[in-house]
Amino acid sequence: MTNRKQVGISRRKLIVGATAVPLFGIFGGRASAAEFNYKLATGQDPAHPVNVRAQEAIDRIREATSGRLEIKLFPANQLGSDSDLLTQVRNGGVEFFNQSSSILANFVPVAGIVNTGFAFQDYDSVWKAMDGDLGTYIRAQVAKTPIVTVGKIWDNGFRHVTSSAREIKTPDDLKGFKIRVPPAPILTSVFKALEAGPAPINFNELYSALQTKVVDGQENPLPIIATTRLYEVQTSCSLTGHVWDGYWILGNKRALERLPKDVQEIVAREFDRSAADQRADIAKLSQSLRTDLSAKGLKFIDVDRAAFRLALSKTSFYADWKAKFGEEAWAQLEKAAGQLS
Repeated sequence: MTNRKQVGISRRKLIVGATAVPLFGIFGGRASAAEFNYKLATGQDPAHPVNVRAQEAIDRIREATSGRLEIKLFPANQLGSDSDLLTQVRNGGVEFFNQSSSILANFVPVAGIVNTGFAFQDYDSVWKAMDGDLGTYIRAQVAKTPIVTVGKIWDNGFRHVTSSAREIKTPDDLKGFKIRVPPAPILTSVFKALEAGPAPINFNELYSALQTKVVDGQENPLPIIATTRLYEVQTSCSLTGHVWDGYWILGNKRALERLPKDVQEIVAREFDRSAADQRADIAKLSQSLRTDLSAKGLKFIDVDRAAFRLALSKTSFYADWKAKFGEEAWAQLEKAAGQLS
């Protein structure tokens, strides 16, 4: 991973003017006269495991289909913000899009159930849910729309709170704290319930929002904090692990149906293989990045997660979201995560 990080290009240097350059072009390679030419858009910087593993899947797909399907990877929101890209994959302007559950929830609300505050204690419960009945349920709901999930969910990681102002050590420290959240209702709801001041801002605007003090903090997994260099504009990181989030590879349904069945099977197989590799990458990074980021000046704060969960349980948060998601979906969540109250 270290060598790939050295190749990585920061978001601010990568996006120059309005011209989008696919990752395939950045790292070399020849254009081919493919039968199908598709795009895969992501929001992550090129060095992030999502893009590294997605490019590997793309290369294997090209080889396994004998060049019939050429997919070009456009990282770092080159083709638009997350919200814009969700619209593009729905209408077919982009054939594939790596999308977090939190943003997908704006289109398929039940996708956001994985972001229920303090639902998952560890990865065992996450994968029990997402590779089991809850994941199957969410994929079925997405498939009722013009898009589908292509294979298993990828790992975004457990989200933690960073700050350039007050240090977040207890739930009381969140009161009145101006924090950027994705344009995701359930994440906004978590922080409103804890009496913070959440501000929904698209990911491609996050760095500048922190730099100009539009907000004092944000919340993201450690790999995102590292690859987007948020440690440059934040001073502390509280290991709240308040929400787990995952990435779905979404496909435009019509675009997928145009592919021959054998090609569809190859696409699903290779993205699943890269999903497993990417999950392993995130697990390793979640351990090593604390040391790496500490060396860059980011102070880490271990918090009592149980105290935050207790504070949340004293609000109407769980009851409200159970009512919104419905009994069936909530039962699938609790089957893996345990009873929530």
